[in-house]
Amino acid sequence: QLQFVESGGGLVQPVWSLRLSCAASGISFDEAIMTWHRQVPGQAREWGATMFPGGATFYYDSVKGRFTISRNDANGTLYLQMNSLKPEDTAMYYCKEAGSPTWGQGTQVTVSS
Repeated sequence: QLQFVESGGGLVQPVWSLRLSCAASGISFDEAIMTWHRQVPGQAREWGATMFPGGATFYYDSVKGRFTISRNDANGTLYLQMNSLKPEDTAMYYCKEAGSPTWGQGTQVTVSS
């Protein structure tokens, strides 16, 4: 069964850092194109970052240079290192395989002083 379980969110102050994790199961993780997305209540879910099996990465402009997507194919885990966090990064964060309709439950990130 395809499943994604996100963790690592929390309440932090501006300019602090957080590292999100996403445990994937039910897929050939080492062959999967993996993505991070985020959603603010009342707004559409937006894409944030993508990592291809070969290691290529792509980022949404608003997070480029601050966020880093990475993966551990050995244990099927996707990561998102978030540095220099801003209040506008406050959202529920989700991971998923590109093209899959399956979403995890998300992990909440709140950036506030």
